[in-house]
Amino acid sequence: MKPNNTLTTGENIIVGLMLFALFLGAGNIIFPPLLGQLSGEALVISIFGFLITGVGLPLLAVIAIAKSGGDLQEISSRVHPLFGLLFTVVVYLVIGPLFAIPRTATVSFEIGVAPFLSEALLAERWPLLLFSILFFVVTVLFALNPTKLVDRIGKILTPILIVVIALLAIKSIVSPMGKIGPSHGAYKESPFFESFLQGYLTMDVLAALVFGIVVIHALQDKGVREKKLLVKSTIIAGVIAAFGLSLVYISLSYIGATSVDAIGIQDNGGSILALASNELFGSFGSIILAMTIAFACLTTSIGLVAAASQFFEKLLPKVSYRMLVFIFAGFSAVFANVGLTQLINFSVPVLLALYPLAIVLMALSFFDKAFDRAPIVYGLALLFTSFISIFDGFKAAGITFDAAENMLVHLPLYTQGIGWLLPGILGGLIGFILYKIKK
Repeated sequence: MKPNNTLTTGENIIVGLMLFALFLGAGNIIFPPLLGQLSGEALVISIFGFLITGVGLPLLAVIAIAKSGGDLQEISSRVHPLFGLLFTVVVYLVIGPLFAIPRTATVSFEIGVAPFLSEALLAERWPLLLFSILFFVVTVLFALNPTKLVDRIGKILTPILIVVIALLAIKSIVSPMGKIGPSHGAYKESPFFESFLQGYLTMDVLAALVFGIVVIHALQDKGVREKKLLVKSTIIAGVIAAFGLSLVYISLSYIGATSVDAIGIQDNGGSILALASNELFGSFGSIILAMTIAFACLTTSIGLVAAASQFFEKLLPKVSYRMLVFIFAGFSAVFANVGLTQLINFSVPVLLALYPLAIVLMALSFFDKAFDRAPIVYGLALLFTSFISIFDGFKAAGITFDAAENMLVHLPLYTQGIGWLLPGILGGLIGFILYKIKK
């Protein structure tokens, strides 16, 4: 061990690939193909918007954790200890049993099982029910007895998954399924902002606020102790992970954009990828893709169940880790049966309300020494942001408040879905002025 020493190039690459593997889950695979189908001829500008929220912001979130020297609860507690606790609980629930864990099962089903079933069977509920039960039984078995086997599976399957995606992308370029067609829906009017919001659905900014501490521990195990070197090594690892994610997103988006003529517009990216792989490589390609993604999603599910159970065991010491594993896996198995499309629809309002708060919290952490981490700056910035983001969440859920809507529609960028940006900045500035006056 070499305290306070920088890592070698090889060690940096290993940590970067570890971070890439942590991010590469169900959401990263299913959303880019749908973006490609719907954006059509606006593909380039749509990818750019998606990469900002799907790659750029998660990279900044990981760096923010490294720079702060703490974890998500420590950063969010700078607003107030109660807020720190509640916000961290909500984030763990969202990237855990509410959305991300059930999504691993539904993505596995959509890509790994559904293509091999008849239309009559797919119309029944029991195939998804049976699959989700089996999926989470295996999840429980591994989460109760965490071993290096899961880690090894992840290290083997992640490269295989990359190779499979690369083969699909190359085949779609050499022998395209069709031409890139017109844009659909919101992508016609504002492809950049629509794809920017779609990046929320990956949940990667929320996940990055949790994964950041994992990277810190990995670097410390390799002998890096000094804070400046930790931040530097985290940035290098983050850039490697971001580069890998960008290639995956661009490849999958292109596959989706060129698939419309062959398979038509689909409800979700899981169906697109399953049908496209069959179109490009036949049934053998579908089987390889199905097995790879199913095991990759299973590894993600085990990791998320274990992480959520460990966090809540500390929060609720009277409830054992074992019991929490059963609770989270059981809840996820039930919730997975709403189906992938519905699961995504349920998550949109929550993410529209929560994501801006995470972004503002992360942004403030980069320069909070300028105001001595004064809670009033954090508090007002998040309060002003929440006024808009919560309305966005209600609106996405179909709940509207006409009087408020008539006022908010005049707010800059509100119709594009990021009306929270200027209020968040204004709240932070007011908080900073009050901090200066008090000081």
